[in-house]
Amino acid sequence: MKSGVRHQLAEKMAGEITLSDSPGQALKKWRQSFDIPQGLLAERLEVSPSVISDYESGRRKSPGTAIVGKIVDTILAIDEDNGGRFIKKFAKILYSEFDEDVIYDIHEYASPVGLPDFAGVIGAVTLCGPMDQTIYGYTVINSLNAILQLSSSEFNRIYGWSTERALIFTDVSTGKSPMVAIRVTPFKPRCVVLQGIRPEEVHPLIPGLAERDRITVLCTQMDVETIISSLRGELW
Repeated sequence: MKSGVRHQLAEKMAGEITLSDSPGQALKKWRQSFDIPQGLLAERLEVSPSVISDYESGRRKSPGTAIVGKIVDTILAIDEDNGGRFIKKFAKILYSEFDEDVIYDIHEYASPVGLPDFAGVIGAVTLCGPMDQTIYGYTVINSLNAILQLSSSEFNRIYGWSTERALIFTDVSTGKSPMVAIRVTPFKPRCVVLQGIRPEEVHPLIPGLAERDRITVLCTQMDVETIISSLRGELW
């Protein structure tokens, strides 16, 4: 694994955790982004699993920079032992630019944002899936251009730094195409927002596809520019 990529990624992770208003939640986000169980991380750090749990829940005082650095290094080392799948994914984000005609906006949250609050800002209604979820960011995507222009590996770039995010697909007709594209890629978002469509216009296959991947699906008729400006205006 190229040391430059690892170093930059470690700096970003450690900085976000340390500077976050909720360091434990930021730590949990990164651990889950690398698909690492609490028990495995604790084992590699030679601590009790309850220590990791207490940090993430806020029951234990936030770790200092030295401990955060050790945790981040361990997360990256575990991924390297497994072939570096997630480091490679995030490296593409570090060194890649997004085409403006595919990605309209992408944003990360240092602390979790509840789906009901997120949905309220963009005037979205629930089509299917649980709303007692949180996200760490969103991506606003031109659905047609993304499907036509992005390869399967490039499609994964729309997840930014965390799959625990909302993917907002614009100008959809039935919502089937973006959901099928998600179905055949390895990473799954926490939430999909179908823009420009009412719930009754959504393809009948969508709830079943969403349930298989445990994705909450929302619909909004708010225009794209208003969605972006409204989300950017929130102090999350």
